[in-house]
Amino acid sequence: MTLFDETNFVPDSSPGYIVRLINQMSMAGLDRVLAEEGVTATQWMTLVSLHFGFADTCADLARNMAHDKGAMTRLIDALEERGWVERTRAEDDRRVIRLALTPVGFEVAMRGRRKVIECWNHWLADWTREEVDSLLTMMRRLKSSMEKAGPCDA
Repeated sequence: MTLFDETNFVPDSSPGYIVRLINQMSMAGLDRVLAEEGVTATQWMTLVSLHFGFADTCADLARNMAHDKGAMTRLIDALEERGWVERTRAEDDRRVIRLALTPVGFEVAMRGRRKVIECWNHWLADWTREEVDSLLTMMRRLKSSMEKAGPCDA
C-alpha cells in the first residue's frame, strides 16, 4: 500500500522530519537540565545504556546509539577521565574491552535519570496515560517495522 506521494508528503506529514525535530528538542532540553550534573544528554544516555545492559563495549554503544565509533571512543575517554566508566579486558577474548559504570558513574546516571523523568513528565503533562502508552506502542512498532524492512533502496 502506498501511504505517501507528492501530494501529501510535506514536512508535517513526514515521520522522519517529525521524529528528528522531537529528538533535537528533547536533546537540547535534556542538555540544559543535565548540565547541573556536569553531563551532556549524550553522555548520560551512554551511562544509562551501560547501566541497563544495552551494550558493554564502545562499538556496541556506538551502534545502539547511532553514534560515530570514533566519537564514542572519545566520549568514553572523557567519562573514564571523570571516573564514571571503567574499561577492562574481556577474559575470553583479550581484544575486547568491556565497559562498566563505576559507583560514581552509577550515581551520576541515576541523578540524571530523575531529571530526565521530570522533563518527560513536564513535556507530557497534558497527555493521558493511555495516550502515552499508545505513542510508545506506535513508536516501538515503527522501530520494529523499519528493522524488519531493512534499508530502503529507493
